[in-house]
Amino acid sequence: MVFNLLPHLINGLTLGLLFALIALGFMLIVGVMEQINLAHGSLFALGAYVALVLVGPKPPLPLGIAEWWLAQPLGLRYALTLALAPAVVGLVGIAVELLMRRTYGKDPLFGLLLTFGVAMVIEEAIRLIWGTRDYVLPTPPAISGGFIALDLIWSAYRFYAAAIAALVIGLTWLLIEKTPYGSIIKAGAHDSEMVRALGIDLSKLRSAVFVLGTMLAAVAGIILAPIWGIRPHMGVDAVVPAFLVIVLGGVGSFWGAVAAGLMVGMVVGLSGAYASEWSMLSMYLLLVAVVTFRARGLFGKKSILEA
Repeated sequence: MVFNLLPHLINGLTLGLLFALIALGFMLIVGVMEQINLAHGSLFALGAYVALVLVGPKPPLPLGIAEWWLAQPLGLRYALTLALAPAVVGLVGIAVELLMRRTYGKDPLFGLLLTFGVAMVIEEAIRLIWGTRDYVLPTPPAISGGFIALDLIWSAYRFYAAAIAALVIGLTWLLIEKTPYGSIIKAGAHDSEMVRALGIDLSKLRSAVFVLGTMLAAVAGIILAPIWGIRPHMGVDAVVPAFLVIVLGGVGSFWGAVAAGLMVGMVVGLSGAYASEWSMLSMYLLLVAVVTFRARGLFGKKSILEA
C-alpha cells in the first residue's frame, strides 16, 4: 500500500516545498510591510516568462551577446537563468514597492487595491507580449526525462525541483537567522517604530525585503514552470495556496510556512491518488480543519481570537 503511494508522496513533497518557497516571499512582505501583496502571484508568473525568454531560441540581447549566449550549453544557460531572471523580476519589484510607498501608514485597503491593480497590469502585459497560449520551459537533458527505480518510472525533474526548493529555503533561513541583515528584518517585522528609532532606514529595509520576496517568487515560478506549464493566469494558481500556507502555518513563522507548505503538498498529492478532482479542494479542507481548532495556525502566536 505504502509502496503504491510512494510516487504520490514524492510529488506531494516536491509540491509542498515549492508552495513553501512561494509562501516565504509572501510572508516576508506581509511581516515587514504589514500589507498583503496581491501582485505576488503575477511576479511569480513573470519569473517563469522571463526564464522562457532567456532559455528560448531568441533571447532579447544585443547581437554579439545573443550569439555568445546561444552558443552555451542549455545546462549553463538554465543555471544562469536561475540567477538572472529573479534579478530582472526584482527590478519590477522595486518599481512596485515605490508605488506602494504612498500607501504606508494608511488604511491597508489602499495597499490591497494597489497591488491588485498591479497584478492585473502585469497579467495583461504578459498577455500582450506572449499571448494567451501555453508554453513549456526547456530544461537541460541532465534533469529531464525519467529513470527506473523500485520497478517504477520517476521524473528526474521533480527530484531536481525539490532539491533546489529545499536549497533556496535553507539559504533564506541562513540569511534571516544567521546574519545581521536577518536580525534587522525580524526586528522590522515585530516593531518597525523601534527599528526607525535605532537609526535604520525603514524605507530601504522595506525595499530590500520586497525585492527578496519578489525574487523568491520568481525562483519558484522558474522551478514550477516545467511542472505546471507557463500561462498568463498561473500566478493565481500560486498566490492562493501561498496565502493559505501562511495562514495555516501561522503568520510570521518561517518554519510554520515550511511545515504548512509540506502539509498542503502532501494532502494535495495523496488526495490526487484517490480522487484527482478533490486534490485542490483538499487543501482548503485542511485549512478549515486546522483553523477550527487552532485559530492562529500551527506556529502562530496566541491572538484575541483564542482569548
